[in-house]
Amino acid sequence: METARLIKELRESTGLSRKEFSEHTGIPVRTLEDWEAGRRTPPEYIPRLIAYQLKYEELMKGRGEKLL
Repeated sequence: METARLIKELRESTGLSRKEFSEHTGIPVRTLEDWEAGRRTPPEYIPRLIAYQLKYEELMKGRGEKLL
């Protein structure tokens, strides 16, 4: 259940809804719902990749660079 909590915390840290986060990351909404509810577990590298993406985007914002 720790992975489910981590995925949810990462999404909530962005302030985005599941739908918005889905569009932002390219992960289907249903998959996010299942991960957050603990019905399915993503491969262990997925939370790390999401965290890395969010950190990268935050760093680029700080530098004033446009993101895709």
